Amino acid sequence: MSILVLTQTGGILKPFAIILGFIMNYIYRFLQIFGINNVALTIILFTLVINVLMIPLTVKQQKFSKMSSLMNPELQKVQKKYQNRKDEKSMRMMQAETQAIYDKYGASPTGGCLPMLIQLPILFALYRVIWNIPAYVASVKDVFTPLVNVLLKTQGTQQFLADTVGNQVNFQRLGYTANSAIDALYKFKPADWTAMAEKFPDLSGMISQTTGSLDKMNYFLGLNISNSPMTAMVENFKAHNWILFVCALAIPVLAGLSQWLNTRLMPQAAASPAGDDSSMESSMKMMNNMMPLVSVFFCLSLPIGLGIYWIAGAVFRGIQQVVVNKHMEKMDMDALIRKNVEKMNAKRKKQGLPPKKISEHAKVNFKDLEDAQKVDEKKQAERQKKIQDSTEYYKHADAKPGSIAAKARMVQQFDEKNPKGKKNKN
Repeated sequence: MSILVLTQTGGILKPFAIILGFIMNYIYRFLQIFGINNVALTIILFTLVINVLMIPLTVKQQKFSKMSSLMNPELQKVQKKYQNRKDEKSMRMMQAETQAIYDKYGASPTGGCLPMLIQLPILFALYRVIWNIPAYVASVKDVFTPLVNVLLKTQGTQQFLADTVGNQVNFQRLGYTANSAIDALYKFKPADWTAMAEKFPDLSGMISQTTGSLDKMNYFLGLNISNSPMTAMVENFKAHNWILFVCALAIPVLAGLSQWLNTRLMPQAAASPAGDDSSMESSMKMMNNMMPLVSVFFCLSLPIGLGIYWIAGAVFRGIQQVVVNKHMEKMDMDALIRKNVEKMNAKRKKQGLPPKKISEHAKVNFKDLEDAQKVDEKKQAERQKKIQDSTEYYKHADAKPGSIAAKARMVQQFDEKNPKGKKNKN
């Protein structure tokens, strides 16, 4: 499937991409005031600005996550109650009891989805902007324009660009225009520029001038951000440049590590009681552990510029998450629940429905509830420790496993560990 890289992303993402591109363009122009022409630094500042703008949505989502951690023990009890009952009546009762819990907390089952749904088109548009910066940053596009004007008049350049970038730019659909040529050139690696200079020697002067400007813009810590980390690692390994090799390797590693740390900073749902069906909980843990590895894998083959964006975004989100977590710790959850119920009742009033009241069970002190959850977790840990100690105790026997002597040894050890039971036996 061809990747359609138009001058600016079309479809439903276009309005988001245009707004984000506008922000990035002005960040780049702001840096130019100080004599800085660097795309990587622009990406970092751009990521910071976007994360700051999305703080209200982040806080809203975290409030729901915190509320969910309090609701989950009750929701799990309802699920356990009806786990083996699949008849229509039981399903309706489970649905009603589940909704009653959400009503009690003044929350909605879709409360955490809305911020995510708002963020998704923004995130997808972000990737498009980062992937095709010349389409949105005029100063970057201007670097390619003199060379592109000559390329359009030079025979054989379209085929060369198409062969070099493969399916990343669809010339058949876009046509061979200045915009499509710039899209292709922005995907060039250093080796591609060398190959083009050899293929079209008459253009070597303009190619050298263009790459000279790109070197100032596209290099970050000695790495060309248009390269992939894998390409940079191979090149620097062959050149025995171990410092740049390590820097290239650090991009995917830091991308995965920073994402993993983000998952640890997120509010965690209460652990399922022993014996409960925790398939969803296990799936979430597996996904949280796998996603950082997936990030490492993709980051190896994508441009370093995108890797910088991932790392910067994860770092800013991590700092933001620490601040939000501290805010949540100080927040009066009882007051938040009452506020949520008031909002819900205001909506019900507009719909001509009677107000709902907080049930008596909702009037507990949630600090006590959290403390109780911690006590339960401690008890579970102690129980697991006893089982492990007992296993180790019975395992250390000199007799052959399964023999009469071994069984007699187990009885003796049991009596030693349980003197009260031994007395009762006698």
